[in-house]
Amino acid sequence: MPKSIPEAVREICLSFPEAEEKPSHGSPDFRVRGKAFASFVINHHGDGRVALWLPARPGVQRHFTADEPAYYFVPPYVGPRGWLGVHLNKGLHWDDVAKRVREAYELVAPTSLSAALGNTIRIKPPAKDVDPEVFDPLNTPRTKKVLIQIRQRCLAFPETSEGLQFGTPMWRAGKKTFCTVHRYRRRLCIQCWVGTERQVAMTFESRYRVPAYTGANGWIELDLEDEVNLAEVQELLNISYQHFALQRMLKAWRSG
Repeated sequence: MPKSIPEAVREICLSFPEAEEKPSHGSPDFRVRGKAFASFVINHHGDGRVALWLPARPGVQRHFTADEPAYYFVPPYVGPRGWLGVHLNKGLHWDDVAKRVREAYELVAPTSLSAALGNTIRIKPPAKDVDPEVFDPLNTPRTKKVLIQIRQRCLAFPETSEGLQFGTPMWRAGKKTFCTVHRYRRRLCIQCWVGTERQVAMTFESRYRVPAYTGANGWIELDLEDEVNLAEVQELLNISYQHFALQRMLKAWRSG
């Protein structure tokens, strides 16, 4: 089978002594004795990149992003700390990718490990790009159909608008978010506010779960991957919209 970009990344990153892969915020990190030397990130928050984020010595980030901006960039979050972003599907030779990863590994690894390194690994370049469904989980025929149905219902409420939140669709009642949709690990889910009292009863049904972060504020997540009951979705939207909408918006909705 042709090698993919994720397989090539693992081949390089796991070639170093005591390197291990750990999931972090939905993306794989590669670490040595607990310290990250590479993060592999695909379409992070919809940025369109297939990339590695690598720790780098002072001045390295500025050098590469200035001299070769087609291949290197300043990544979010860790960029201010000097990390270097490396495009993996823009034509950069994979020998150069391996060199940048090695430099990052040597920066964080104990001296006893980095001193024992041999020659930098040379790999056969990948022949496959990232799986399109991994790159954009919402870009499947069924998911796009469900999104249209949710969008129509969200925008039917007075004074609502659509935007992006962490790269996924969200809808606001006025200025406040009342619905978000995401697809993670090939599971399509909708999140709405229902209040902490309703949460308890809902989670007796296996398709519902209390989401991380927002769950403490009364939000619920409904899995839509296998089944979409539009009446059920509408009820969630009604509850959430009523909670966040202003009185004039509610009056317009009820009179309509």
